[in-house]
Amino acid sequence: MRTLCAGTLVGEFIVIALAALATGQLSDVATGTLWAVSGTAMVLCLLVCALITRPGGVQLGWLLQAGLVAAGFVLPAMFFLGAVFAGLWWASVHYGRHIDAIRAARAREEAAA
Repeated sequence: MRTLCAGTLVGEFIVIALAALATGQLSDVATGTLWAVSGTAMVLCLLVCALITRPGGVQLGWLLQAGLVAAGFVLPAMFFLGAVFAGLWWASVHYGRHIDAIRAARAREEAAA
C-alpha cells in the first residue's frame, strides 16, 4: 500500500505545483494567497508521504484530500483537483491493501513450503 499511496501523493505534489503556476497566470487570485494555499498543500503531501506507514497515516491522507477539496473555496481549480486526487487516494488505499494481502498470502505459502 505504501508504494501506491506515496506515488499518488508525489503525483499530487507535482500537479498542485503546475496548477498553481497556471492559476497564477490565468486568474486574478493574489500571488501570496495562491502560493500559501498551494505551498501548504504541497508540503502536506510530502509530510503524509513520509508518515503513510505510521498509525494514522492513511487518515492523515484522507484529511489532506478533504483539505484540498475545501481549498476550492480559495482557488476554484482545487475543487476539481481535490476530487480527482481523492478518487486516486481511495484507489491507492483500496488496491494497496489488496496487494498487501496477496503478498502476505504468498509469504505464508513460501514459509509453509
